[in-house]
Amino acid sequence: MAEPHSNARSRAQRGAPTSGVIHIRTRLTANFTVLSNKLLQRPGSAVTVGVAAYVLSLPDGAIVSIAALCAHFTEGEILISRALRELEQDGFLQRRRERTACGRIRTRTYAYDLPGTAVPAPAPSAPMPPTPPTPPAQQAQQAPPAAPAAPRPTPPPSQSIADADPQAVVILASLRILDRRLLLSEPDIAGLAPAVAAWLARGVGPAQITEHLTADLPERFRSRPARLLAFRLLDPPVAAPAALPGRAAAVPWQTCDGGCERAFRSTEPGRCRDCAPDARAA
Repeated sequence: MAEPHSNARSRAQRGAPTSGVIHIRTRLTANFTVLSNKLLQRPGSAVTVGVAAYVLSLPDGAIVSIAALCAHFTEGEILISRALRELEQDGFLQRRRERTACGRIRTRTYAYDLPGTAVPAPAPSAPMPPTPPTPPAQQAQQAPPAAPAAPRPTPPPSQSIADADPQAVVILASLRILDRRLLLSEPDIAGLAPAVAAWLARGVGPAQITEHLTADLPERFRSRPARLLAFRLLDPPVAAPAALPGRAAAVPWQTCDGGCERAFRSTEPGRCRDCAPDARAA
């Protein structure tokens, strides 16, 4: 005997929403990261939230440079740089320059689960053993103390792309047309624009600058493209040649000596065609 079946719809669970998303929760015990809703529900760019979630999921000591993030995501350098700047403005990310024990300067990146968290102080280094006193006889033979080192010059403030030379900005931004690897961010263009503007001021044409920056590029860059371009811009600029190879030199302009002061092309100074003696006689 078959069991009776009802055609009535089953009742929905009490408290279940009638529209919108329904979460299927799974309790994770490994390989997960706890993220705050303040970050995940941040309005704005989805790239910024994705970059922050990826950085917070990495272990301590992982490389989170722009090049490393571009190698992981499909977005370009401009979007990744903008996402890092937005995270710094919101307080989820902080980049500091610190001096190591050997005296080198390095950049340390601090990622925060919530903005406003204090950064733990670095562990104090082991104290140095006391130096034994120097005998008086050796004190007389010691060299005089060295003069204090001169203070390092303060680097100039970073230039904005709005203050850069427009023609230099166009030249740098157009390099990606010839080589897709030369896609530069706005800070890179602002930093390279003064050197390109100096080349333009000395008479070097845009075509020469583009050819110099894109010729004989390596198959693989060991550093960021902006550093390679900055190294090539260190060479002293050379003015454009008077005539291109294979073309005759242009005839210079002369001013008419007949009184009309009309400009005409000639290898030697003299009178124009209208002021020539044979023309007036005719």
